[in-house]
Amino acid sequence: MTPSDLLILNFEEIRRRSTKIWKAISADCYSWRPDVGAMTLQEMVRHVLEGEHLYHVIMERGGVIGDYISPWTDRPLGTIREEIEFAEPFRKEFLDAVHGFRSEELETVDIDRHDIGQKSKLGKYLLKTAYHEAVHTGQILSYLRTLGVNRPVIWD
Repeated sequence: MTPSDLLILNFEEIRRRSTKIWKAISADCYSWRPDVGAMTLQEMVRHVLEGEHLYHVIMERGGVIGDYISPWTDRPLGTIREEIEFAEPFRKEFLDAVHGFRSEELETVDIDRHDIGQKSKLGKYLLKTAYHEAVHTGQILSYLRTLGVNRPVIWD
């Protein structure tokens, strides 16, 4: 198994667990948030999906966001299932790009986010992308626990 294969396996496993949780959120909970400064459950799902696309764009551009306009711009929030479906083609492009990386590229290609003072190798950057989703998945589980609703078992 190549390093790219392992990265994809990790991305797919994180998404499998995230999706299991996301699909368990009932529509009457979509707009819940712990305080006015936090994202709602629905917003957080979109944030993760849109964020992965942004990470992909940043990766493709070596760290420069430039004139990026999100495909989610001006798109009203849909159901969580609609959000997942809308993101699918972008997810496929992202995973295809990851699959195409050679091992040496993961160790030598720089992602330079000089606008925010971050610089990392491509492999580390991809791990940060996966971590972003995992953190928000944990937040969603915490939201659901606070709401007192049943949470899917993701530790299978």
